[in-house]
Amino acid sequence: MSRFFFPMGLIAGMFFTFSNPSFGQSETLKVEKIAPNTYRHISYLQTDSFGKVECNGMVVISNGEAIVIDTPVDDASSKELIEYVEKELKSKIIAVIPTHFHEDCTGGLLEFQASWIPSYANIMTQNMAASHQLPIPQERFDKSKTFQFGEEELKVEFLGEGHTVDNVVAYFPKDQVLFGGCMIKAEGASKGFVGDANVKAWPLTVAKVKERFPDLKLVVPGHGQAGGVELLDYTIELFEK
Repeated sequence: MSRFFFPMGLIAGMFFTFSNPSFGQSETLKVEKIAPNTYRHISYLQTDSFGKVECNGMVVISNGEAIVIDTPVDDASSKELIEYVEKELKSKIIAVIPTHFHEDCTGGLLEFQASWIPSYANIMTQNMAASHQLPIPQERFDKSKTFQFGEEELKVEFLGEGHTVDNVVAYFPKDQVLFGGCMIKAEGASKGFVGDANVKAWPLTVAKVKERFPDLKLVVPGHGQAGGVELLDYTIELFEK
């Protein structure tokens, strides 16, 4: 049983997604193109209480290189994703970055490591994963790090506590896409699991995210459909109640 379930909602706005039905579309993994160089990967966490739960991650590509943000939920679906990126996107994964220590972000980390793909996380995530007997990212950084790949960059930043004490966000300036992870709620979602959360700090942190990335156009939450800046506003309002 997973305790990291968050109910999902639908977005009011629309955005384009593209799928390749011939590869990467299985019972355990789906991949959607949500921007010219950005993909959402969706895997499924089986829970006793809520059944099969969709969990989001992201892949960004540039000039034959890729970065994965959050692993799929297990090694098998992570292997599928690695093969998809290599075969379909013709890109080499140079890094995988869990946005916090929960299993919906780190569950497939061992498969990435077995494929000699470097894993990175902030110091808190590395420590929290170790203390919870979860797969541990290999490399650590202090709060923020900018990753250079291909001809682009990915910014990963810790802006405060929220869903967990270690949660970071990832921003891809090329496509103006923010991966908010489980700190950002899909439209209509409830607060979900708050057992590891700082509920008081949560809306303040999301406000900092909004201020830090004023040019973002698309936001990917940890669960549920992507949307625009309205997902940040919804999350702030939800936790201010």
